Amino acid sequence: MRNAALSKTRPSDTGPSNAGPSNAGPSNAVLWRRLLAELLGSAMLAAIVIGSGIAAHTLSPGNVGLELFENAAATATGLFAIILMFGPISGAHFNPVVSLVDAGFGRLRWRDAAAYLPVQTLGCIAGAILANVMFSRAAISISTKHRASGAHWVSEVVATTGLVLVIFALARSGRSHLAPAAVGAYIGAAYFFTSSTSFANPAITVGRLFSNTFAGIAPSSVPSFLSAQVVGGLVAFGLVSALYPALQPKGTPSCISSPSEAATPASAPPFEPGSSTPASR
Repeated sequence: MRNAALSKTRPSDTGPSNAGPSNAGPSNAVLWRRLLAELLGSAMLAAIVIGSGIAAHTLSPGNVGLELFENAAATATGLFAIILMFGPISGAHFNPVVSLVDAGFGRLRWRDAAAYLPVQTLGCIAGAILANVMFSRAAISISTKHRASGAHWVSEVVATTGLVLVIFALARSGRSHLAPAAVGAYIGAAYFFTSSTSFANPAITVGRLFSNTFAGIAPSSVPSFLSAQVVGGLVAFGLVSALYPALQPKGTPSCISSPSEAATPASAPPFEPGSSTPASR
């Protein structure tokens, strides 16, 4: 989508990045650096989700509401931190649906999105293993927690749609600097307003099947969750296109603003239709 226009403004992935903190962003970082950020961020996200679930179950046994609150609070605040950490490098997607929607809007090259997806999934699997090890569990333990139901499927469609809407509504209206807080807040809330506890992320869904703990998901439930998340991404793509038809300003990262943008959000130029432009749990 608008690939010709984008190719004129997007730096090469094989050449040196435009170094300097004021220009940091996924649009000018070399591909290997973005992939490393996605790998580490995805691993940290999975470790936060699963590790806090194990801790909550240990500290508050038998009190499911309190366990869920502790898990949600840790995930929301941890997500805020890791988006701040890796956002200026890769856009802090940590989520295949976000990467594919970003590619659909023409900001992320499709070949780069194809590279993001396995890295995000491997990162989440590694994070699940790390969380198991940190709490003296077997490094790999396949979950037996069945979650597939009609209500869970609808919940995952809703959760994923909302997550993608939050990210791209901010990105396409010049408010990307608010994404870390907004994404963390949305995921924290969605833990409670969806029956599925808002996975909203194919990579973390796959990662969580490797931990037979509070946050795990049985392999038989994974296909249902993945299909719902894909549907949610498609719905969100359509809604974002309808609500925010203009592309974001040239050079703006897909999910997180660069440091210079975050410091001066009011200076972002207005959107004009046809202008060229460009993390989750």
